[in-house]
Amino acid sequence: MSQTHTYNIFKPMKDVTFEETVSHQCGVTMNDSVEARAIAEVMGAKPGISVTYMPAMIRIDGEGKLIFKMDEISEALGRPMTPHLFEISTSTHYGRMVMVDDETVVLFGDMNEAMEFIRYDD
Repeated sequence: MSQTHTYNIFKPMKDVTFEETVSHQCGVTMNDSVEARAIAEVMGAKPGISVTYMPAMIRIDGEGKLIFKMDEISEALGRPMTPHLFEISTSTHYGRMVMVDDETVVLFGDMNEAMEFIRYDD
């Protein structure tokens, strides 16, 4: 039975289970801050996205891809949010993070889909 990425989050290591499958999940972990709470508020209102509040940290997890729109986050935050400030707000992430433009950051769980946005110049 496939489980979500957060299934093991609060277990002692001896009780953690591992699967050798590709999950296509993606997410970010942020230190708890004003910016992180605004990001979590916006993303938590979207379907299929899980927000987990922990002491001093916030996790946002999803399947396939997460689309972070800076205008939505800016509105919740009450001041401008840019992709660069977004990156500073995230402690770590899993999946492929792509800055699509100055207003959108997409986190892909499917690396093949992310490749559409990544160019390798020879």
